[in-house]
Amino acid sequence: MIERIGFATELAAHAERHGPVTIGLAGAGQMGTDIVVQAALMQGLRVGAIAAGSPRRPMEAVAMAGHSHDHGVLASSPQAVDAAIEAGRIAVTDDLAVLCAAGRIDVIVDATGSPEAGAFLAMEAIRNGKHIVMLNVEADITIGRLLARKAREAGVVYTGSAGDEPAATLELVAFAQSLGMEVISAGKGKNNPLRHDAVPAEYEAEAAARNMNARMLVEFVDGSKTMVEMTAIANCTGLTPDVPGMHGPEATLDNLAQVLCAAEDGGILSRAGCVDFTIGKGVAPGVFCIVKPRHPRAIERMADLKVGPGPCFALVRPFHLTSLETPLSAARAVLHRRPDMVPLDRPVAECGAVAKRDLKRGERLGRIGEAEYRGFAMTAPDAVSRQALPIGLVERAKVLRPIAKGELLTRANCAPDENLLVTRLRDELDRADRGLGAEAVPA
Repeated sequence: MIERIGFATELAAHAERHGPVTIGLAGAGQMGTDIVVQAALMQGLRVGAIAAGSPRRPMEAVAMAGHSHDHGVLASSPQAVDAAIEAGRIAVTDDLAVLCAAGRIDVIVDATGSPEAGAFLAMEAIRNGKHIVMLNVEADITIGRLLARKAREAGVVYTGSAGDEPAATLELVAFAQSLGMEVISAGKGKNNPLRHDAVPAEYEAEAAARNMNARMLVEFVDGSKTMVEMTAIANCTGLTPDVPGMHGPEATLDNLAQVLCAAEDGGILSRAGCVDFTIGKGVAPGVFCIVKPRHPRAIERMADLKVGPGPCFALVRPFHLTSLETPLSAARAVLHRRPDMVPLDRPVAECGAVAKRDLKRGERLGRIGEAEYRGFAMTAPDAVSRQALPIGLVERAKVLRPIAKGELLTRANCAPDENLLVTRLRDELDRADRGLGAEAVPA
């Protein structure tokens, strides 16, 4: 028998003393289903309730996790959710507010992927004294700084999710910093072939074969997800895009450290301290951190240890387990009250949007990953000077004047929907930044 070690031991001990960490999950799509299945395989942790628009997919996820046909219980009130959890079952509701108000839930996980749903869910979780794990990077890059601030004031944890590329990259950055190495750049290998003009209609068959939504697949293919994720890394570290949209070279695992390093060391970056990605072979589905040791002896040792030729080296995590790792962030929030990933309390980067086709005056725009726009990472000062509309505010935005394919969506040519909570929260964040005199805030 192999003994438990490390965090597995802590999780088991906590469950013995207090019962399992209980997750309230929002969303039962691909990621949400993964979390339900994964939690059922772990000791010391459980999914207590699932919120989704209809009960079909939550019930399918419960069955896929190996539970009996009556394990999922419909619940329309916090009390009903608590009763289901107390009976050892999983409550299923269509109301995010009910999920957050249930007393038996310790931590909320957002697997919705919607900036608007994420805004509402996070605010409700914080209001009810619940920790919140955001497996919703789109919401995080739009209003994460404000949500983290509100969570701190309420005494709860706001965190991004372990397993997603941003948090996996931060692990490498933290490791390098703890060793006193200079961080030159950090980012990911892009998983899908890059095609900026991709639209869902062209990817229905591939999406079905991969058991995912075609819109979600296109968000990966057209580069939007990469831009969103690299913006999230920037906002947590202070690393910034070297150029708008980043370089995205065809660097491979063998030459990554010689490409995504500063020009003074033979690379393509104008300076150290950048976030970027590669479309070259051998890096995806991994993440990387390019480092430069600060002493010749350390450079010599790393070269001797076959990390690379130097003077810059690639620290690579060759995998990320996405939603399968998410329960770990939930558990750490409860056990240690520690986030795995939280944005800095200052503006660093912005993910704007570029038109994928000509947009007509009066159009109402759809979701990320559809046919109208794609993500575009920028520094925060650049985004402000160009009045870039954050990508998390583009859904349901109204086009004010014709926008040509390839043109940046701005506050001058596109108006966000002021009825959305995410829009109002972003306005609150921008007003607070202006009050502090922060650079990179739209007037």
